[in-house]
Amino acid sequence: MLNIYKLGTAECDSFLSKLQKRAASPEKWVIDTVNEILDNVRTGGDKAVLEYTEKFDKVKLTSDTLEMSKEDLQKAAEGIDKDLYDTMVKAAENIRKYHEKQLRKSFFLDEDADKTIGMRITPMRRAGIYVPGGSAAYPSSVLMNCIPAKVAGVSEIIMTTPLRDGKIPAPVAAAALISGVDRVFLCGGAQAVAALAYGTETIPQVDVIAGPGNVFVATAKRLVYGTVDIDMIAGPSEVLVVADESANPTYVAADLLSQAEHDALASSVLVTNSYELAEKVSAEIDRQLSYLERTEIAGKSIDAFGAAIVCENMDDAFEMANEIAPEHLEVLTKDPMGDLDKVRNAGSIFLGENSPEPLGDYFAGTNHVLPTNGTARFASPLSVDTFIKKSGVIFYSRQGLESYKDDIIRFAESEGLTAHANSVKVRFENN
Repeated sequence: MLNIYKLGTAECDSFLSKLQKRAASPEKWVIDTVNEILDNVRTGGDKAVLEYTEKFDKVKLTSDTLEMSKEDLQKAAEGIDKDLYDTMVKAAENIRKYHEKQLRKSFFLDEDADKTIGMRITPMRRAGIYVPGGSAAYPSSVLMNCIPAKVAGVSEIIMTTPLRDGKIPAPVAAAALISGVDRVFLCGGAQAVAALAYGTETIPQVDVIAGPGNVFVATAKRLVYGTVDIDMIAGPSEVLVVADESANPTYVAADLLSQAEHDALASSVLVTNSYELAEKVSAEIDRQLSYLERTEIAGKSIDAFGAAIVCENMDDAFEMANEIAPEHLEVLTKDPMGDLDKVRNAGSIFLGENSPEPLGDYFAGTNHVLPTNGTARFASPLSVDTFIKKSGVIFYSRQGLESYKDDIIRFAESEGLTAHANSVKVRFENN
């Protein structure tokens, strides 16, 4: 049953506080364990990666078998269902078209012959994509991480993924081929993140690491940031539905459960001005839970982090949604497009009853790697920008510099940086 709270009550405040604490910092033993793995891979290279792969993944590899050949990748992909393959190709095209619109061009402001400034856009040379290999395969995440990197112009995309039951799932292998992965290494966990961050004898060092993973992977990404860039630290999945009395309770319940089935820490929240809708959604959740495959996980998630928050009016509902700043925000109102301007904070926004969250997860083309746990207040989805760098460019002629030398010297001296001032002065002193 979905908990129903009235906005402003102590019970509602307590729930919101619990919601924020879902993605608390990892426990000290996790950090210590990951730090040890990072240190060992940094100093031990392939040997350490292979030892951890045997220990954690129960797979014995060598430096010669750590990398999967293109031929083996193609063989692995041959096991995919043809209809699923065709669907993935369509999804990849949508993702590619959407991200191509994000491409930026270098620009230059040529004010006159004596000065030019600009910004130069360059793709990162090498990107590392982490693909989990746990209880489920996520080819959609392969597409969502790799295609923006390819569109950005990254020269080499390195994928790491652990073997599962001695193989890579056919959909993951197919997704790697569809999205243009260049090399695949058969390792996972914090040791794979370490290998990508520092490089080993076999695995090349990358410039940025993207992709989801468990708490050890997320902690490793957090700790190597600064040595390499990372996409983000993603927390448990979440969906928030803003709905008025016109919303279909069956649809709302289904959409809340679509996130609840991820894991027991996922959050599914309805914010509405209608107590009647909240009650109908709660009953509908109970009905739909009875026939879902991941009933136990979804049920735990709904019990712990699911709720309907009832507000006085829809303005309050949107304000509440902006405070929570969810990963996924669905707007199920009479005029969803007209209500878009009321949304300030959300990772991805789904408008209307025919735009359920899974549309973005798999097919529409927008990215499903999104900021979580309120970070949508300041963070953005994974995009082409994740895989590019921006450099300022400056050219002044001698005459151009002379025109402004006194201003530059004055500014530098006001900050007490006389060497800065001198760097300009010496160019105009009589020798």
